[in-house]
Amino acid sequence: MKNKIYLLAGLAGLTVLGIKLSSCVSIPKGATAVKPFNEQEYLGTWYEIARMDFKFEKGLSEVTANYSMNDDGTIKVTNRGFKDKDQEWKESIGKAKFVKSPDEARLKVSFFGPFYAGYNVIALDDDYKYALIAGNNLKYLWLLSREKSMPDYIKQRYLEHAKALGYDTAKLIWTKHN
Repeated sequence: MKNKIYLLAGLAGLTVLGIKLSSCVSIPKGATAVKPFNEQEYLGTWYEIARMDFKFEKGLSEVTANYSMNDDGTIKVTNRGFKDKDQEWKESIGKAKFVKSPDEARLKVSFFGPFYAGYNVIALDDDYKYALIAGNNLKYLWLLSREKSMPDYIKQRYLEHAKALGYDTAKLIWTKHN
């Protein structure tokens, strides 16, 4: 009987830990999310200009992210890119929710059920044409634009901002667009 109680207590503890880990999102030390933020202005298609490479985007060119509203108030995230090696398009659909309030550009994004990652807009121009996105830590960084290119002075400003936070910007992959 005593062993059953310990087993049940252990399982309950693991369940709580799993729930906490699956919803744990953060922002890199020293970074702050854009505030005020207008989610309606942010919706639409963004072209990936550069990224810190990771397994889900390896070998992709022509990468875009499209954000639209779901009926339940969450944001639908559709990431798309061309896998050069396989000569085919890849697409992932997920959802995003605000970590705190919709006027702060701190979101959590999920492509895999209950598991979320941080999506933090840490720089954004007034016209919502160019954005710098930080993930949970210094392994995830994206430069996004409403067009397939970004002016050099914006790139430079965003790269300096990222370097000041500790990002190794030499590791960025510059996305090819035709």
